[in-house]
Amino acid sequence: MASDRIFGLVTLFVALAYIASATQIQTSFLSDPVGPKAFPMLIGAVAAVCALVMIFKPDPDPDWPVARTWGGLAIAVIVLVCYAYALKPLGFVIPTALAAGILSYQISPRAGAAVASGLGLSVGLFILFKFALGLGLVAFPKGWF
Repeated sequence: MASDRIFGLVTLFVALAYIASATQIQTSFLSDPVGPKAFPMLIGAVAAVCALVMIFKPDPDPDWPVARTWGGLAIAVIVLVCYAYALKPLGFVIPTALAAGILSYQISPRAGAAVASGLGLSVGLFILFKFALGLGLVAFPKGWF
């Protein structure tokens, strides 16, 4: 019970800091009636409500994951941080294929399926983001073409 309450308290402080930082967003004269602050403040409010639920209604005896699960989570965090740093120099397709493949392999350790899902996700998401949503993504490193 104490671990849920401590995590809830930390989450509450982070949510309040998030809301406070959202109030600092500058609005332009051409903004919509709701403004750019509404969505971040809504996310912070939902996080604060969830934190209060954890503080006032914790689980009686939470089950902590085994060490192998913590290792898998650490690998996933490392992969996602490397992915964020690799996007700009390597383009979208290569880092997305690698990250999606590694994370897919963690979910189901079958190499063929992981490679196929990594390639499929990277190409499919690139097509969706570039052509359907009109984002300015670069597929590959600029020096390649």
